[in-house]
Amino acid sequence: MTWLNRGHIRTRLTLAFMAVLAVVLLLYSTAAGLILLRDLRKQMARYAIQDLETVEGLLYFDAAGRLKLRDDYHNHAESKLVLERLLEVRSPEGRVLLANDVLGARSLGDRILPREGEGGYSARSMTLADGEKVQLVSRRHVIDGWPTIIRVGYKESPLWAQFEAGLLALILPLPLILAVAGVGGYLLASRALKPIERMAREAEAITSEKLHERLPVNDSDGELADLARVFNSVLVRLQLSFDQLRRFTSDASHELRTPLAAMRSVGEVGLQKAGDATAYRDVIGSMLEEASHLTRLVDSLLTVARADAGQLNLHQTVFPAGDLARDCASLFDAVLEEGGQQLRIEVAEDVRVRGDWLLLRQALVNVFHNAIKYTPGGGSIVARILRQRGSGKDQAVFEVEDSGPGIPTEALERVFDRFYRADASRSREAGGTGLGLAIARWNVEAHGGDISAHHAANGGCLVRIVIPCTGAAGPKAEPLSAHALV
Repeated sequence: MTWLNRGHIRTRLTLAFMAVLAVVLLLYSTAAGLILLRDLRKQMARYAIQDLETVEGLLYFDAAGRLKLRDDYHNHAESKLVLERLLEVRSPEGRVLLANDVLGARSLGDRILPREGEGGYSARSMTLADGEKVQLVSRRHVIDGWPTIIRVGYKESPLWAQFEAGLLALILPLPLILAVAGVGGYLLASRALKPIERMAREAEAITSEKLHERLPVNDSDGELADLARVFNSVLVRLQLSFDQLRRFTSDASHELRTPLAAMRSVGEVGLQKAGDATAYRDVIGSMLEEASHLTRLVDSLLTVARADAGQLNLHQTVFPAGDLARDCASLFDAVLEEGGQQLRIEVAEDVRVRGDWLLLRQALVNVFHNAIKYTPGGGSIVARILRQRGSGKDQAVFEVEDSGPGIPTEALERVFDRFYRADASRSREAGGTGLGLAIARWNVEAHGGDISAHHAANGGCLVRIVIPCTGAAGPKAEPLSAHALV
């Protein structure tokens, strides 16, 4: 039966509850049994003392000097019951003066123990010669001027019989109690797990097309409400990831289709028109330009895919941040000369960073390329490198400021998203893929840094990269002149 499946939580909870209850009941029964046994022993000792006091008033010496026990003393209801007890009277020397018929030829102890019965009642347990266990009470008593030691014993067999009956009364109901508790525990567990079952059915109905749906949150459910909130937060992250994946797929398809369509169009036009070698060379050149753009796009897509998959490993070394910036700037000599632009690097101090040279170089190159692309002819780009104190440690700061038209305020947070363009038409005309700054952000964040875009004081755009730095600051370096990279 499925409800007995040990893999079900309700079954495990019920079994655990029954196990704990069984242990508690056994501990309770054991403690109750021990208390019952102690009380029975105390009661037996009390009865023995009462019988001994009764015996003291019934003993006498006859004319022949023999110790007798009167049986005509009926003022006490216990007087006849004395005959059912083990009775033995001895002299201080240990000689038996009297033994009742119940005791017979047996003895309650052949020798007198030191100080036995002196100053009160001496109680102890003993075993007779025939194996009978006895609860014994003794006391010294003077009869007609003769000192004696009176011993009264109770057989423990009735005590154990009563103890076993009481213990049996405690143990017999346990299976019934456990059965009732098991059924009740199972019903309670089922009721407690119903919200989880309902939550599971609702979660099962949420597919990739229904990620916008959420589980209901009822604050009265306590921990289950927290579970629903956590699950809803997971759904939010999944929805964002799916939306990002859909946008990425759509944007990538669109970006790939554009150069492919251009290549096909150029090729078809070239085939339809008869031309000389120069015309065909122009057609092939146009196709190669689109192929180059397509290659850059595919390389960027592979970089993004590897970054998302965590397949880009950092090969960290320590190097001066200024050397990194100069190396990146040197790649744009021809572009700057063609556009009549200036790129100035200002190094405030010798800042050293620990990181992967190639990844940080790629990030800074993408930022430089973006700044140069949007800076009009004759404009200038300034790259600053400085050290700042933040989050309890030194940080290296790269600031790249251009003199272009700037970025709208609503686009500042989105310029690092994949395929995002503040001006899509201008970016495509300039050969951009919309992935450069996204790759730069991943490279910077992989080093524990941060990249952000801001409005520059001159109306352009300021991109700031902050990464942890290492090493002590060296002597202040002279900034490069404005014509160093022209």
